[in-house]
Parts: sequence; structure tokens; C-alpha cells
Amino acid sequence: MGIEPTLSAWEAEVLPLNYTRNRLKYSLRQMDKPTVADAHLRKVRSYVHRPGRATSGQRRALTDLWPRFGVDEKVGPIDLPALFGREAPRVLDIGFGDGEALVTTAINYPAIDYLGVEVHEPGVGHLLLLLERSGATNVRVIRRDAAEVLPQLLPNASFAAVNLFFPDPWPKSRHHKRRLVQPPFIAEVARVLADDGLLHIATDWADYARHTLEVLASAAEFAPIDSSADALAFRPPTKFERRGRRLGHEVVDLFYRRGSGSPVRMSHQNNAMPGSATNVVNT
Repeated sequence: MGIEPTLSAWEAEVLPLNYTRNRLKYSLRQMDKPTVADAHLRKVRSYVHRPGRATSGQRRALTDLWPRFGVDEKVGPIDLPALFGREAPRVLDIGFGDGEALVTTAINYPAIDYLGVEVHEPGVGHLLLLLERSGATNVRVIRRDAAEVLPQLLPNASFAAVNLFFPDPWPKSRHHKRRLVQPPFIAEVARVLADDGLLHIATDWADYARHTLEVLASAAEFAPIDSSADALAFRPPTKFERRGRRLGHEVVDLFYRRGSGSPVRMSHQNNAMPGSATNVVNT
């Protein structure tokens, strides 16, 4: 059978170590040791790959509609006025899921531009189909991890609001490090928000709400506010919210203003503007 390489031989760097197995000659060479940069690439992932494949219609949308609505930039900062073809208030929507709430918001507020960020291909494809069906022109889409999008692609003070609706809760204690709401992420949110910009976080997990309150309490850039009368705080119900309510979960909305604020108020209901007509997009 020949001679197998041993750990002591490896450590002694007696390489290349030639040996024979089944009459075939092998040469074992030392691999490069991982560098600090390599270790950094093995980052903690804040999302899970949900089951389900893109439908034929969604795959068609990812091919045919992506050039109209998709963002392919790999390095930033992105020229957002050029991307949308105008200068207007902008909202960053992180983790839009199936896209129904995002499109509903966009068609109700056509004077506002929305940049959606999502990693799950079926959800992106579904959003693209809804955009085509609704005729909305004020939405653009990035298919990438938000933890990479903010520091690598988005310019300073470029958004009037940032929405984070129903992020993966990672309920087990050993997984709390995977929660997207962490001090480094919140610092990036503060960087991309304009002065007096709004941060709106919604969750149906009580522990995630407590976690968010703790993280934001230590963020000097943010102050909790009552934003129930702010047009940028409009949030139609999402699929995950409806599912959570069926399971008996209480939905909590948390609002923060970059740079100023008043005592916190946690809203437990949808934030449709009083007296406003709401067009709802769904399938």
C-alpha cells in the first residue's frame, strides 16, 4: 500500500512527500495557511436559505426584468440619482421577502424612490413580476446580503429612511450573534441615513424587540421617536407578519430618528396613514 503521510511529517514540512497507493504515485504538498483576510471572509451569516425554488415565471423575470430594475454594481458608491433617473427622497428596504409590501408602498408613494435588498432568488423574482404588473417605476433591487451592501455600495447620507421588517429572529441563544441588528450594522445604517433620517424596525419576536432596544440604546446616533404620523413610516402588512399573527405573535414596530428624538413608542398595529387611500398589491 505504500507509505501514508503522517502528521509529524507534515509538521516537519518534509514535503512534497511522495507515496504510492494502488500502484499510483501521489505527491502531497503543503497548503497555504489561512490568513487574517481569509478568516474575515468566513463571516457570520445573518440569514438562512429558505426552502423553495423559483417558479418559471420568477426565473423569466430574473432574466427579462432584471435589466430594468436590478442593480449589478459590485463596488460603490452607487450613483443613486442616476440609478433612479431623478433626485427624490429614498428609502432603503432591507429584506423585502416576497416584495408585496414593498410594491404596495411604492405605488402609494410614487414621489419616493425605494431600493430593495434581498438575498432570496424566489422573492426577488416575485417582486420583479409585481413591479411589471403594477407599472411601478420607483423601485430598484439589489440581490445581495445587506451586511455587504451597506458598507460596500451605498454612499453617505443617501436615504431618508431605512426599513428592516421581520428579519430572521435567530431565537436560540447560541445563534444571537447571527442577528442582523448588531452595533456594526447599526453604525452603517447611521452612515447611509441623512440627518433626521428614519430607522423603522418591525418584528414579531418579543426577544428580538428587546435585543433591538438594547442595541439601539447604545447607538449615540439614534433616538427613539413616535413616527406614527410620518409618511416614511407607512408599512403595509407582510406575508411573514400575517403568518406570525396566525401563530399568536405580537407585532412590534420600533422607530428611531438619526440625530434627534423623543421617548420611545412601540406601535402594535399597521401604520397606514390616517385618511389615506391604500392600494394593496398581492397575488
